[in-house]
This record gives sequence, C-alpha cells and structure tokens, in this order.
Amino acid sequence: MKQVRNTQAKTEILRLLNNATSALSHHEIQEKLDGLCNRVTIYRVLERLEKEGMIHKIVNMDGVINYAKCNNCNKERHSHNHLHFNCENCKEVTCIENVIPAITLPENFTAHSYNFVISGICPKCNDSH
Repeated sequence: MKQVRNTQAKTEILRLLNNATSALSHHEIQEKLDGLCNRVTIYRVLERLEKEGMIHKIVNMDGVINYAKCNNCNKERHSHNHLHFNCENCKEVTCIENVIPAITLPENFTAHSYNFVISGICPKCNDSH
C-alpha cells in the first residue's frame, strides 16, 4: 500500500510543479496536496524528482527552498544556469530561462553551475500599484 501512495504522491507533486506558474515551497506543495501524504513523504519525493532531473531547487531571498520543473534536464545533465526572480511583495519565485548571464571567472576557477536570484517586484504586483 505504501508504494501505491508514494507513486500517487510523486504523480501529484510532479503535476503540481508542471502546472505551476512559479516555483513552489514545500509548505505550498503540502497545502495544495490537501492531506494526500505527510511532509516527510513530500521531502522524499522532491529529492527523488530532483535526482531524476525532473525538478530543481531555488533558494529564495528569505532562505526558503522552492521547487520548479526542469525543461531540459535528465539524470546525467542537470543544469539551471538561468535567472530566478524573487518578488519582494508576493514572494513568488519565477524561472527566467531566456536570460543566461555571462560569467567570467579568474584563471584556474572552473564553474559547474550557478544560481542567480534577482529580487524586485514582479509584473503582477507592479500592475496592482
């Protein structure tokens, strides 16, 4: 029975993240699942989905980990070298995949990945002012 529930949780969490317009925190995922599974199961499923190259983590400006779907990743190649925008007002974290910063490092430094979070006001909150 546990395996079925775990598979159902994985399916629902992936569906939530695939349909989300912004990255979701563990708390937001737990609320949207409305009792389908406990918080430990959610953490385990999120960890598994990340290892499988289906989702990635973003740490927002408040230090909260958010999760978003991957578009071009797999188990072997997991790359998120794009911007993430964290709205200071509504706290949403949005992947900005069409903007890839150019990085120039000093000699003998090798970058494998990086995480950029820009803080500001999103279009939704700008329109409401």
